[in-house]
Amino acid sequence: MTATRLLLPARALQQPEWASLDELKDVLLSLEAKPPLVDATACADLTAELGRAARGEAFVLQAGECAERFADATPETVLAKADQLHRLADEFTDSCGLPTVRMGRIAGQYAKPRSKPTETLSDGTVLPVYRGDAVNAPEPTLAARIALPSRLLLAYRNAGNTLSTLLERDLGLAGRTAPQRTYAGHEALLLEYEQALVRPDADGGRYGSSGHFLWVGDRTRQPDHQHVQFAASIGNPVGVKIGPKASPEDVRTLVRMLGDRRRPGRLSLIVRMGREHVVPRLTSVLRALGDEAAGVAWICDPMHGNTRTNGAGQKSRAVDDVMAEIEGFVSALHTHGLRPAGLMLETAHRPVTECVDTAAELASPTPLPHYESACDPRLSPRQARQVMARTAALL
Repeated sequence: MTATRLLLPARALQQPEWASLDELKDVLLSLEAKPPLVDATACADLTAELGRAARGEAFVLQAGECAERFADATPETVLAKADQLHRLADEFTDSCGLPTVRMGRIAGQYAKPRSKPTETLSDGTVLPVYRGDAVNAPEPTLAARIALPSRLLLAYRNAGNTLSTLLERDLGLAGRTAPQRTYAGHEALLLEYEQALVRPDADGGRYGSSGHFLWVGDRTRQPDHQHVQFAASIGNPVGVKIGPKASPEDVRTLVRMLGDRRRPGRLSLIVRMGREHVVPRLTSVLRALGDEAAGVAWICDPMHGNTRTNGAGQKSRAVDDVMAEIEGFVSALHTHGLRPAGLMLETAHRPVTECVDTAAELASPTPLPHYESACDPRLSPRQARQVMARTAALL
């Protein structure tokens, strides 16, 4: 099958080489005719909650999969993930007293940006890289790695099933306790999919109906590129990942393009700079923004800037590195009179062994035994509770 690409506007990075242009067009027409996955009112409610977090009146916990698998869109697995998210949030609130906004990396985290378009197997075979279940499959065969447009329809179906399970859970708890809504967010990476699911809202605007919260990754956050322009065109609360190479000037441009002083929760800047860089680089960004920094919800992603390779060749992360970045993030914000608004964590609902507790453990040549992630290493439930407890104490 010959690979072709749908013609997108210039400067759209990290888009797949789809296997069939004609099939892709048919899939997008089908998606455009489908009902929205989330409603605009819930997106507006989340914007208000993120605004409270930006003022230090609440704290956002976004936790969940690095790369969701379609096979996990079962009620049992979705409920297990939701229960873990809410347990972490409840324990955090009980510890520090701040209300917690609960948001899963769920119901759409089916696509991943990658540093290289191909990978080389141990026998020398070169394959297209796995880009998430919405694009291809992780099995190391050529057939599995073909980017099939039909997978976008599977992404929609599985996201819909997941969101229905979450809504039923939330409504089912309302009679027994104060309801806590489970919001859903993901990286808005696949522009064809995201644009096909844009719908009108009640105020005459447009919103991305694929999820409540949509973010732009560090690899696609260039102000003159299509991912940022897409984020600017929708009314959802949106986020942008800010890595160590983000220039203060670019961040200031992003704030002016995507922020809204009338809606402080409209824009979240998700800092993922690594433990070594977070204080000096974030400080430079805050100085460049000046008073404009107060109009942003500042969220820390302490995972992606601290990815290492262990002695067995597996990608891993150390909890000590994660906490060091959180501590630096909080310190830099406090120095500038700002409050941290939340955390974004990659977590597993099962007791996996993908991350380690200390950096010294990364030197071991013994493979981590329960490594199940389709892409990046996730915190185990024990490690996630540890990170949240230490963060609550820090705040």
